[in-house]
Amino acid sequence: MPLACAQRHPPDGELNVMDSILGLDSAASLRVTGARPARGSLRVPGDKSISHRALLLSAIARGAGTITGLSLGQDVTHTRRAIERFGVSVADLGDGRLRVEGPIRHEPDDVLDHGNAGTGIRLTAGVCAGIDGLSVLTGDQYLRRRPMDRVAEPLRAMGATVDGREGGRLAPMVIRGGNLTGITYAPQQASAQVKSALLLAGLSARGTTTVEEIHPTRRHTEEMLQQFGGRVRVDGARVSVEPGELTATDIVVPGDPSQAAFWAVAALLADQGEVVVEGLYTGFGRSDFVQILERMGADISFDLTTGTLAVRSSRLRAVEITAEDVPGIVDEVPVLAMAAAVAEGTTVISGAAELRAKESDRIASTAAMLRAFGAQVTETEDGIVIEGGARLRPARVDSHGDHRIAMTAAVVGACAAEGDTVIEGWDSVATSYPGFARHLMELTGTTAEPAA
Repeated sequence: MPLACAQRHPPDGELNVMDSILGLDSAASLRVTGARPARGSLRVPGDKSISHRALLLSAIARGAGTITGLSLGQDVTHTRRAIERFGVSVADLGDGRLRVEGPIRHEPDDVLDHGNAGTGIRLTAGVCAGIDGLSVLTGDQYLRRRPMDRVAEPLRAMGATVDGREGGRLAPMVIRGGNLTGITYAPQQASAQVKSALLLAGLSARGTTTVEEIHPTRRHTEEMLQQFGGRVRVDGARVSVEPGELTATDIVVPGDPSQAAFWAVAALLADQGEVVVEGLYTGFGRSDFVQILERMGADISFDLTTGTLAVRSSRLRAVEITAEDVPGIVDEVPVLAMAAAVAEGTTVISGAAELRAKESDRIASTAAMLRAFGAQVTETEDGIVIEGGARLRPARVDSHGDHRIAMTAAVVGACAAEGDTVIEGWDSVATSYPGFARHLMELTGTTAEPAA
């Protein structure tokens, strides 16, 4: 699908400098003036989920490897700092490349602060469980509210000592690892984070570690373990790993499909919208949002050979999103909900109770955002009912420290709500997508500036 108006974007490093000068990345609140169609082509930052795993697996592995295209967001930076606490050598080679030399040499020499990174802290907990030593993990005010028992309980079953705050929340979590035994574990909720934590711990356990999921979740860890020489088996929703040493390898991190989802919906929100995102990850479970948008009638294509996503403005219709869909779109629900707000008919999202334990209560914060923009919604225990056909209006949106809510609101404010939209808690976006505001202005021609 050719673009009528492709745009050239400066390299990511240049974007970051420009945003820093304008104060957009660090702004507590952002004002976006819309509404215009999104048109152009771009590359999004390196995949955040793969970036976390690239750092942790490189830290566990013996030898030195190069990581290219790592996410520059704060979440991944916290994971980099964490592996350095373990005595792992991390060197900047320039051009966005890092050289990481493992294996981990000792228990961490200080507290591991993961900021707002739920993926980072849960995966690191799995690594800590396999180390003969004491680790203390913590995070910011939002991360400390999130449940950690779903990781702590199976790690305890493997033999690690895990202590935390009453109620299973973080503040901090203390792990004394080593001397683990492999287990077979069936999580009550489908979670790639829980699965990955156990697989990482299983590398240091005696015997096989197996995770039996309700629904198959994203397979980043399984794919990357194989790259590092790990002995892993995948049989549908059943995944097993054998203990053993990993060997360092070079990793190229592809673009993040979850970030591309914002630009896909941006193209759909206004007439004459047309966006191409290049170089995306094409592995299992990360393009499910594309299938949802196809079901809604979007003119959208995703080339699994090149990783190119192309989207044109389209007339959308309502869909039903069920528990079986949710594991593949946990990060995209807020922006898909906004697409549903302008679609014809009533969209029902159910089976998404897991979203109440994300950076915010993502069901409640998504519903509040929809209402602020003028959509009619009903919040349920495990989802949202969205009445389509809304005429969206400018709004003041509280992101509640959730970068997915903040970026969704910015896209709506730029493309579908004529006038000034203000997003509070905008600085949360730097956790995953530095330069988002600059990309938004490049694609839409709208204005974004810090709000008073």
